[in-house]
Amino acid sequence: MVTYLYWAAVIALVILSLFIGSRMGSLKIGAIAAAVFFFAGWLAYYFHYEQVFVKRFGGVMRISVPDGYRHIGATWKEDNLWIENYDPKSNQCIFTEYSKGNILEGRVIIQDCNPLLGNPSTQP
Repeated sequence: MVTYLYWAAVIALVILSLFIGSRMGSLKIGAIAAAVFFFAGWLAYYFHYEQVFVKRFGGVMRISVPDGYRHIGATWKEDNLWIENYDPKSNQCIFTEYSKGNILEGRVIIQDCNPLLGNPSTQP
């Protein structure tokens, strides 16, 4: 819901800038301002607000599990989403970070993790 309100505000700014530009007699300036508002709104959403809306306000974010992998879990660390998948072919657990704007993403690979087998109990 918050995402829809955000995009409604961005579109309202675009339409308002076109309207004001046409009233001032220069649709070209209004179109340039509309393009700047739209581009700035898109950049702000992609690089900052997308994950903030999902985490804090219940938005929707779609991430697909790579073919051949099994999804184990997901967790938030501050505003970054960490996904844990298991690759049965290489026997690796792979933690992948989804950060704002997909910049500076981290990746942690654990060799020989066998998460789906469980831990055998050891006797002292």
